[in-house]
Amino acid sequence: MARSSGKSSGTDAPRITLTEPVDLVDWTPGPGDVLTGDRIDGRRIATFDVTGERLPDLEVEECVIDDLRVDGADLRGLRVHDTVIGSLDAPVLRASSSSWREVRVVGGRVGSAELFDAGLNGVEFVGMKFGFVNLRGATVTDVVFRDCIVDELDIADARLLRVAFPGTRIRAVEGSNTRVDHVDLRGADLDRAERLEGLRGATVAADQLFVLAPLLAVQAGYRVD
Repeated sequence: MARSSGKSSGTDAPRITLTEPVDLVDWTPGPGDVLTGDRIDGRRIATFDVTGERLPDLEVEECVIDDLRVDGADLRGLRVHDTVIGSLDAPVLRASSSSWREVRVVGGRVGSAELFDAGLNGVEFVGMKFGFVNLRGATVTDVVFRDCIVDELDIADARLLRVAFPGTRIRAVEGSNTRVDHVDLRGADLDRAERLEGLRGATVAADQLFVLAPLLAVQAGYRVD
């Protein structure tokens, strides 16, 4: 994907540079084919279903996965690099302390994403539905949520650098001790936002202020009558 262009306001756009892997080997994993600490490299996988399995420290690199199903799997320390995922389905995604670098996820639903202490770098989520996303203590750099729905985002003690939400509906973002640099909310759907205190310092468009004014007043302690 071409690198996004910068914006005149001084808010830098995320730098997304992922190129879809090529020359892959088709693979259909069966029961027991994937073990703790395994490295999966250079594969094209139609359906990768590890629902409920215990697979900490799994590595996935330069792969294309059409359908990834990981509900309830123990994926602590997961490393996903230079990979395209067609759909991610996980009522519960347990991937704390994971590493995501140059990854695109296109579609799917995640009820609860446990990504605390994770590192996301050069990641694009497209057309996804998120219930609760826990990014406490995470480092989130060059990340785009495009045309997604995010019900609740917890970014306490996290660092966000060059993060954007074009076409994404955000309901609540909260957290303390969050470092926010070049976070862009322009183009996000904030009409139903209830809490955005975790994104103090982000850039918004002038017309969004009319929508956000009552919310910002309440967060600042003003009573609107």
